[in-house]
Amino acid sequence: MAREHLAGTSVLTGFFLRRDRVKLPVWVGSLGVFVLYIGSALPQIAPERQDLEGMVTLFSQPVGRMFTGPAFGMDDPSYERFFATGYAPYLFLLAALMNILLITRHTRGEEQTGRAELVRANVVGRHAPLTAALLVALITNALVFVVVSAVAIGVGFAPAGSVLVAAGAALTGIAFAGITATTAQLTEFSRTAAGLAGIVLGISFALRAVGDMAALGGSAFSWVSPLGWPAQVAPYVYNRSAPLLLLLTMAGGTIVAAFALQGRRDHGASLIAPRPGRAGAGAFLGTPFGASLRIQRGLLLGWAAGILAFGAIDGAFMQALVDAGDDMPEAIQEVLGSGALVDSYLAFLGIFTSVLVCAYAISALQTVRGEELAGRADLVLATPVSRGRWFGSHLLVIALGAAAVTTLTGLGTGIAAGWSTGDWGLVATTASAHLALLPAVLVVLSIGGALYSWAPRFLAPVSWLLVGFIAVVAIFGSLLNLPGWLVDISPFEHLAAVPEQTFAAAPFGLLLVLAAIGACAALLGIRRREINVV
Repeated sequence: MAREHLAGTSVLTGFFLRRDRVKLPVWVGSLGVFVLYIGSALPQIAPERQDLEGMVTLFSQPVGRMFTGPAFGMDDPSYERFFATGYAPYLFLLAALMNILLITRHTRGEEQTGRAELVRANVVGRHAPLTAALLVALITNALVFVVVSAVAIGVGFAPAGSVLVAAGAALTGIAFAGITATTAQLTEFSRTAAGLAGIVLGISFALRAVGDMAALGGSAFSWVSPLGWPAQVAPYVYNRSAPLLLLLTMAGGTIVAAFALQGRRDHGASLIAPRPGRAGAGAFLGTPFGASLRIQRGLLLGWAAGILAFGAIDGAFMQALVDAGDDMPEAIQEVLGSGALVDSYLAFLGIFTSVLVCAYAISALQTVRGEELAGRADLVLATPVSRGRWFGSHLLVIALGAAAVTTLTGLGTGIAAGWSTGDWGLVATTASAHLALLPAVLVVLSIGGALYSWAPRFLAPVSWLLVGFIAVVAIFGSLLNLPGWLVDISPFEHLAAVPEQTFAAAPFGLLLVLAAIGACAALLGIRRREINVV
């Protein structure tokens, strides 16, 4: 590669690091906190060896291995082996997601917005932006290695296995940085580039899940998945480093491919030509609701597929949970609830899914914010469409999308649970457990909508903080012994946890009224503030 093609790389690297001075430390810190939490929680959940042995069934059965990992060392369980088997695979998944977003943001995202063209007007080489983005990814993943290994060793896990877990997370991140750098050359749009890399990630997860389910310790399918390779290291058991070479090879190959493909395309163009749209559009697309549905369609389908997949896996896990029965540690039974095991688990799945649907709703509101800041909302509002109709259409689409995702996930989870246990009556029960919590999701959406209308700059931080708070209260509130007034802030706490509890119509209807009031406040606010305000 000629030196002139890399001119300005160091300056761009510093610029990208400055732009991500908040995002990247939050990501890296969150991975460290994840390890810290698991390392601290496991001794609380299972304080005695018999408690650990009671959890073995959840991890070592075929459905359990599909949900977690290959279950190395479960014949002699320990805290660190439970961490490696049940939780480290999600550390690898998060590292991959972090790098997909990072590379997309600094490569195709910059070209799509036109900022890269302004940068290239200076003394900047052809390959400098891509090189700088990959250097930032390398620095970030190096920090992941340091933080994860230090925290894992700090909580008392064996140093050798902790270093290998950290190396697996870092190299998984670098491998998916290379994959995303390649997909960014194929398409003109950042969302599509991230989506293609996300498809690779999803296929990798599915192959790893099927491979680990097929045999204890993994099978051939586990070895064809990039997410399966770091798990095959078997940290704290065999401590094999050879599988990490596969991740390193993939990272090198995809990075080389990215540079080669970039050399074959024009700036701003792509190797896969975008498909031209239809010359004409249907009358429905000319309405505010139709246009909103078209804008939100991709995000809705992506979230729906992901949430439905998690729901199906959770439902299939039902039989493993039943088999574990009373041998489970008391702390896990406390998280699930005090009722019958099946009813408590279904109620837990309902609230877990609802938290994910809340996250979808906030993400969809940020899409609306992006339409406004990109100036595309101005084009709509220049026609005889009021601000209320424009924003109200988006709110309606998001609300209907949330209801559809909740319903489909409830049915999908119930079908998986019925298939796992042979009790097909669980389908209706599981669907009702999900739908009983829908008003709380709509309340979160209305709060986000009001923030968007009245204080748009606080939409992302406050809304995501609310979703995080709700998740902590819903999943860990019983373990943390939070004060009652704090728990009552979550709208989910005021609804019955069906089927563990009897459905209560009064709070269900009251939260629907509160959601409607919040939506009205959002529609009033959008009429009173300026458009495109930062």
